[in-house]
Amino acid sequence: MIELLAPCGDFNKLKTAIHFGADAVYVGGNNYGLRKGAKNFTNKGLQQAVVYCHERGKKLYVTCNIVAHNNDFEGLEEYLAFLESISVDAVIVSDPGIIQFCKKVLKNTQIHLSTQANATNKYSVKFWADCGVSRIVLARELSVAEIKEIKDYIGDVEIEAFVHGAMCVSHSGRCLLSNFLTHRDGNHGDCVQACRWEYSIHEVKNDNKKLILQEDERGSYIMNSKDLNMLENLKDLIDVGVCSFKIEGRMKSQYYVGTVVNAYRKAIDLCLENKEIPNYLKAELTKTAHRDYTTGFYYGDSENISYENNQTAGDYDFMAEVIGYDEQKGGIWIEQRNRFGLGDELEILSNNEEFLNKTIKIVVMRNEDDEDVVDAKLVQQKLFVKTEYPLAKHDILRKKVVKC
Repeated sequence: MIELLAPCGDFNKLKTAIHFGADAVYVGGNNYGLRKGAKNFTNKGLQQAVVYCHERGKKLYVTCNIVAHNNDFEGLEEYLAFLESISVDAVIVSDPGIIQFCKKVLKNTQIHLSTQANATNKYSVKFWADCGVSRIVLARELSVAEIKEIKDYIGDVEIEAFVHGAMCVSHSGRCLLSNFLTHRDGNHGDCVQACRWEYSIHEVKNDNKKLILQEDERGSYIMNSKDLNMLENLKDLIDVGVCSFKIEGRMKSQYYVGTVVNAYRKAIDLCLENKEIPNYLKAELTKTAHRDYTTGFYYGDSENISYENNQTAGDYDFMAEVIGYDEQKGGIWIEQRNRFGLGDELEILSNNEEFLNKTIKIVVMRNEDDEDVVDAKLVQQKLFVKTEYPLAKHDILRKKVVKC
């Protein structure tokens, strides 16, 4: 079985990921993870998330992948015991000291090695497997050929690899730039993405004179990595023994999670049936925010640097989340996310192939008091929209961006 593993920064994103076809999700608690900027999960929230996933036959992994200092171990044993008690499926860890604590405390919870551990060769992978790690999340700098060599060498140990999302200009994310510039530790989850900022160079020995970089038509933003996109190449990873396809993005939006997970779910299923990936699925990944796409290092040295300073916003905006279908009234209840109005055409993002990319023209829209609404401008307002499509809860309505 090939697992599709989705990022979830909060409970809404978790529900969206599961709805659109994720087999497992990875989340962070309030400590020990590398995404402080995500909403993350309280202990109570983690317990609820595990129940939600397990009731639907899905798995939940919790990140404990900081680069740990001495004081980080205070309370760790108790936290791991809590994760074990609520039946988390795995913890994702990079630090050898934390792994030692995991081996001491965890009896039924698997240990997955984070990409932060920089496992780049078969001997490292074998070492970690011998330490009790059941799955290796490989460093992102490996080629398909290298992964095959690793898998052939280590046999039954599970291999997980990233297939989509932001790439870090540092080696699998081990970076000190954020620390140096802002005193916010990226290796403790507080990265400010300083590599995405604009920079100029000054010549210190010449009165601090500003140097102008010679740019081509694409610019010169040398630390902005392109985004990974392996949608068209999943078969190559399947063939070399990768068992889990990981999407990056615990800081990304609910709409991003839904769009990307939906595309990869359908692409994986087609690959397993030896079918081609259709163009409409490839186009899905342009409908949410992204930088220029790359296949990363999977096919050797990568032209991995993007010369655009900012990511594109994507071709569509998230307008509303479907709450459910009202058969009696002949339409759907939605929760508004962005402004739209009567006469607008909204496109459907659904896990149901029958409805995906169909459009709904807004001709009847009413609020919960059964009053007509012309302009949906109240954030998270619940509205009834007339439509023939019996959409499911957590489906999404989006609107094409008009570019000037």
